[in-house]
Amino acid sequence: HAALEPRHLGGRAIIVKSFARIHETNLKKQGMLPLTFANPADYDKIQPSDRISLIGLKNLEPGKPLQCKITHADGGSETIELNHSMNEGQITWFRAGSALNRMAELKASQ
Repeated sequence: HAALEPRHLGGRAIIVKSFARIHETNLKKQGMLPLTFANPADYDKIQPSDRISLIGLKNLEPGKPLQCKITHADGGSETIELNHSMNEGQITWFRAGSALNRMAELKASQ
């Protein structure tokens, strides 16, 4: 349920300090993007009323960090770097919406 609920609620990414290995894998299978802070101190920059925008999702590739724009309630903003551990296959799952969606795409194309 820990991986299903964020997806059910319309989430596309989870940003945390660290992941348990199995939870990270389950998120990937559900088409969620598990992200960690490149600089752990950046965690404290995000406040409950902030808006988060992920930059560069169309160019997502293994080993390439993403940029995250944080827009604060006062109108100020800053950009931080986020890391992911997804490989090519997992990125394909993300783009399809989940591993099961990708399997359905492959079956439909046969």
